[in-house]
Amino acid sequence: MPTVSPGKLYDFPAYYDLIFGADWREEFDFLRAAFDRYAAREVRRVFEPACGTGRLLVRLAKAGFQVSGLDLNAAAVEYCQRRFTRLRAPANVFVADMADFKLKQPVDAAFNLINSFRHLPDEKAAAAHLKCMAKCLAPGGIYLLGLHLTPAGEQVCTKETWSAKRGRVSARSTMWSAGVDRRRRQERVGMKVRVTSGARRLAFEDEMIFRTYTAAQMRSLLDSEKRLELIATHDFGYNLEEPLEIDGRTEDVIFVLRKRG
Repeated sequence: MPTVSPGKLYDFPAYYDLIFGADWREEFDFLRAAFDRYAAREVRRVFEPACGTGRLLVRLAKAGFQVSGLDLNAAAVEYCQRRFTRLRAPANVFVADMADFKLKQPVDAAFNLINSFRHLPDEKAAAAHLKCMAKCLAPGGIYLLGLHLTPAGEQVCTKETWSAKRGRVSARSTMWSAGVDRRRRQERVGMKVRVTSGARRLAFEDEMIFRTYTAAQMRSLLDSEKRLELIATHDFGYNLEEPLEIDGRTEDVIFVLRKRG
């Protein structure tokens, strides 16, 4: 019988990284190809708001990019910084709110691919985030923003289960939609994680509140930040050769935004 942990998964960055960091290759390849195709400048400096444990930042640093990131969770930021210390790779990773931050110098590209944007609780915070992103991007720089939209009809994807293993540690995760309140624009999302490390077994159970966006609501929000231009959309298949045409049934989307000027 696994021991139910009193903390949240976010507070155990090594396990979080195992669960969400295993399937990084497609995202990494997509990012590099998108930098080349969509940025109107050479991409050298890359930033990730809500970077967590730095699963993609570390790979980008190994590939020669100058990287930076922020996250609200201090444990995740400390874990991320230790990775860069071991690599002897310079990185500016810090604790901050993704709706209220400044960078010391502009970046050429930024990304947030796995729904972290939806943790922002309301329109004011979401607009503030886009404003911060517009300020930190150099002219011609791009921001790749990935999230799950709420379709006009029934959701097709309501549950996801996956497994990961690293050395003697293995984990099985299940995430599901526990209900959508369209009036309040909130989705309750449940998550269960079972971790096995040798003889030790842990269980994490959590429920999160995500803000919901229909395709029209998201487009209205993006239109409110005039410094960022929507130039392309893709799905979570991460195929740059297959652009996505958004309609009322669309769920998973990566918006490619480029700073004007």
